[in-house]
Amino acid sequence: MKLKTGALVVGMLFAALAGNAMAEPAKPECLAGAKPGGGFDLTCRLAANSLLEAKLISKPMAVTYMEGGVGAVAYNHVIGKRGSDGNLITAASSGSALLIAQGKFGQYDENAVRWLGALGADYGVLVVAADSPIKNLGELIEAYKANPSDFAIAGGGAVGSQDWMKGAILAKAAGQDPKSMRYVALEGGGAVLTALEGGHVKVGSGDAAEMVQHHTAGKVRILAVMSPERLPGELAEVPTAKEQGVDIEWPVWRGYYVGKDVSDADYNWWVDTLNKLAETPEFKKEREARGLYEFTLIGKDFDDQVKSDVARFKVLAKEAGM
Repeated sequence: MKLKTGALVVGMLFAALAGNAMAEPAKPECLAGAKPGGGFDLTCRLAANSLLEAKLISKPMAVTYMEGGVGAVAYNHVIGKRGSDGNLITAASSGSALLIAQGKFGQYDENAVRWLGALGADYGVLVVAADSPIKNLGELIEAYKANPSDFAIAGGGAVGSQDWMKGAILAKAAGQDPKSMRYVALEGGGAVLTALEGGHVKVGSGDAAEMVQHHTAGKVRILAVMSPERLPGELAEVPTAKEQGVDIEWPVWRGYYVGKDVSDADYNWWVDTLNKLAETPEFKKEREARGLYEFTLIGKDFDDQVKSDVARFKVLAKEAGM
């Protein structure tokens, strides 16, 4: 009887171990909700490359693409077709949270998926041309307050985008109505830089990673970074918005979600694996190569962040008349 009981216990232990091992996805895949080459692609490649290099997955991770609605089509696809697929993680960003807050992901809100983790971030910046007389954020706010119609603000996104929201924050800090802001919607950060350097606009709204090289080359001047503290490296001398009296942070996080019906075992495997990944030199090298700064929130902490962001963006959108 004792022998049988012992055998039963050993069998249960082996079954438990086998169950844990089976939680590793058989066909790991990352879905990027846009064409190749953009931010979602970057996010998927960050995971795919570093997971394999760090030997945390035994098979290469496939990266697939599904453009439409800046991630909206992919979001609806995961919910409707792959809600229980533990093989699949899908790239997301703070822009996803902003679009959800504005109801642009259709009938589904932030509770329709399981938020997995963020593995890096860029940060919002406000920039002016290198020859601009404006030297800091305070001077920009005062100049904008005195003559808002004279300040066209360019961003790499449409009205309601993250770049538009950063401009709206500037207008609000200057005591002006964001709805009357002269916003110029351009196709990406490169077009914003061209418009600034050509004198077509006076202010650029963008992200640190896309502006830093032009700042250090003396082509534009970054007035403020929207980070909790100064960024390392080439932007170490640029003060934060908070240092200059504007209480705003704008992390452009890069992260992932899985379907709502993914099992706890599969979800927890991903959480545990991303926690391990974040500590590896392989991952840190990949993150730096993609121009991202440290921003690691995984599991419940990330879920809380996303839901907090959506709530905050709803308030900002309402205040901005969106």
